[in-house]
Amino acid sequence: MPASRPFGPIAGEEGTLREQRRIGLGMLAQGDIESVAGQLATLTRTVEDMATQLAALRGRADTQQEQADIQKERIDLAARELAEVSERLQAAANALRRSI
Repeated sequence: MPASRPFGPIAGEEGTLREQRRIGLGMLAQGDIESVAGQLATLTRTVEDMATQLAALRGRADTQQEQADIQKERIDLAARELAEVSERLQAAANALRRSI
């Protein structure tokens, strides 16, 4: 009740105050909604950025795994060839010993 009204509100003034409070609360709620919407938009962009980074990391990891697999195949092949050469050298050394 305003101080300038010693005998109470003028007819309709009470409803106006309620309406003002309702509008004020509605504006607060709208502000909250806008704030949450902005935060959600930021979060969505952040998640999308993280998904893009993760996809790039997966791509690099796949490439590195392929390179590691190729390198392992090459090492395995070199080890087999080395074992064959070692066997031939051992056979040659044995044959040389027998011939002496």
